[in-house]
Formats: sequence, structure tokens, C-alpha cells
Amino acid sequence: MTRWEPNARERLAQAALDLYAERGFEQTTVAEIAKRAGLTERTFFRHFTDKREVLFSGGTELQEHMVSGVLHAPADAAPMEAVAAGLAAGGEVLEERRAFAQKRAAVIAASAELQERELIKLASLATALAQALRRRGVAEPAASLTAQAGIAVFHVAFARWVGDGHELALPEVIRDSLDELRAVTAGPR
Repeated sequence: MTRWEPNARERLAQAALDLYAERGFEQTTVAEIAKRAGLTERTFFRHFTDKREVLFSGGTELQEHMVSGVLHAPADAAPMEAVAAGLAAGGEVLEERRAFAQKRAAVIAASAELQERELIKLASLATALAQALRRRGVAEPAASLTAQAGIAVFHVAFARWVGDGHELALPEVIRDSLDELRAVTAGPR
């Protein structure tokens, strides 16, 4: 095996996801992932801290896009509209990885440990969005309430998007889910 392997990170991620789907997360070892990818365990640990991180390593990039979307929303945008811009920016990033996201979601749904980790990541996203709203001048508790509502919308939209037969792009599903939230909070007219 050569010292440098092209696309090692992507190969490891795909091998891990395939094995998790076939055998389950808990039953898959790092050695098996590395072998499936045609790499060594040492190479695995150069790219990922542990086998869970294969599923969650894109969280930082997603958070950066969402926060940037909030911060770059028009200055006169209402807090929820700024969060909507952030969610759409995150949705665009994930749209490019739909097949991976669908398989990833199924793996996470099959593991209580991974579901817990997913909820922690969502909480971190909500915290980052609330901080971005505060930077825009939104006071508490409005910043936290808006960020939490936005992450709830994102969570529901993502689940719909990875579900079987859903053909809309994630930013569209997010927009539809935001419209649903607006409808249920508007009350009777």
C-alpha cells in the first residue's frame, strides 16, 4: 500500500456508511472500515477521531453555512427570516449529499447512541444560530426561541427530505416546513 491514497477520507466515510447499513453501527469495527476502504486503521485515525465521527464530521461545515446565512440575511429581516436564510444555506450544502444523508439517517435511526449524538449536534446548531441572532441585535429570549424553533423546523424538514419518495430539494422542504410553522402559530383569522 502506498503512503498516500487519493480520496482516503471519502473512501473511509463511504466504507463506514456501507458497513453500518449492512451490519449495524455497534457491530462494525474501525479495522473493518479501513479494510473495506483498502486503507489502514492508522489512516482511518488520521481522518476521524472515532467511528461515530464518520457520521458527524460535516457538522462544523453545516454550522458555518447556517451561521453565515443568518449573519448575511438582509439587515431588516425579522429574526425568523434571518434563521430561514441560515437554514436554506445549510440545506444547500446537504442537498449535494442526499444519498449519503439518506443512508446516514437510517443508520442513526437504528442506534440510540447515535440518536443521542444527533440531538447534541442539533442543540449545538441552535446555540450557534442564537448567537448569530444576538450578533444581529436580537435580544433574549427572542434569539434563543427563534433559533430553537428554526432547528425544530430543520429537524422535521430533514426527516421529510430523507424519507422515501420525497423529490423536493431540501431548501424547498425547509421553506414548506417554515410555512407550516407560521400557519400553526398564526392562529385563526
